[in-house]
Amino acid sequence: MVFRDRIILFLKGMAMGAADVVPGVSGGTIAFISGIYEELLSSIKSLGPETLVVLRKQGVKAAWEQVNGNFLATLLAGIFTSVLLLVRPITWALHHEPVLIWSFFFGLIAASVFLCGKLVRNWNVGPWIGLLLGTAFAVAIGLMSAGSGSTSLIFFFFAGAIAICAMILPGISGSFILLLLGAYLPVMTALKTMDLPIVAVFAVGCLFGLMAFSRLLNWMFTEHHDLTVASLTGFLLGSLTIIWPWKAVDSVRMVHEGKPDEHLEPLIQHNILPGSYATITEMDTVLGITTKEPQLVGAIVLALLGVAILLVLERFAPKKG
Repeated sequence: MVFRDRIILFLKGMAMGAADVVPGVSGGTIAFISGIYEELLSSIKSLGPETLVVLRKQGVKAAWEQVNGNFLATLLAGIFTSVLLLVRPITWALHHEPVLIWSFFFGLIAASVFLCGKLVRNWNVGPWIGLLLGTAFAVAIGLMSAGSGSTSLIFFFFAGAIAICAMILPGISGSFILLLLGAYLPVMTALKTMDLPIVAVFAVGCLFGLMAFSRLLNWMFTEHHDLTVASLTGFLLGSLTIIWPWKAVDSVRMVHEGKPDEHLEPLIQHNILPGSYATITEMDTVLGITTKEPQLVGAIVLALLGVAILLVLERFAPKKG
């Protein structure tokens, strides 16, 4: 792999990392539209017990080549660099400019619906059923309250194992899954403060998830490609109800990040129209909010920016065949 190719692959990794930091778009989607999805899936599949056999019999160099080490190392370096650089600004934006940041996420997901839907080769009865079921499933999740999470290390292990599937699945955002589990803010805070026990256990969970699911996912895409992709597209479509930027707070919870950093944050919310967003409710008063603006123009601009980013990535991605 020449130096120029390494730089390009590193930047694609950064794009995937940025996608996985925000709870709106899948790193797998970025991998697909940037032309590295098939190589990524193949490289992940090559990791396993057979790698240890090659290492023992043929040495480090052969094992490194067997797992496509140059590709994976460069891509992972880009992903981790992006995560470390973006974790602070993203968490700040979620707290201080929720309407604008969620509008950007909304645009990203809307574009992902379009791009993932294009991956279905034949829209017959099966994919349409998958689309409807995926949409219904996501909407049903949106009607429930988000998970409150846990402080258990076992919880962070399984959160990592589940969320990492997004990196190899076009259509599902790992950060979105963490949001549903109630693990998004704890994981982002752990990364921001370098809480090594949580970060290490979460990383091991991610590794376990990759090893456990990569072969299954490859089989699903190979044997039931259209049904799988259509179901994921439906899941994204339904998740737009969860990412809707304008929400009213129904209940709150106390977040403990050390005594000086204890604060209240929304727990259960429901969607409202932009015109109703400025009304100050009792729960807003509890949270210390005295004024709210729907920021409709800014929200539309950022949503369109999110759409444009993915469309541009697809436009300049290498075309197959």
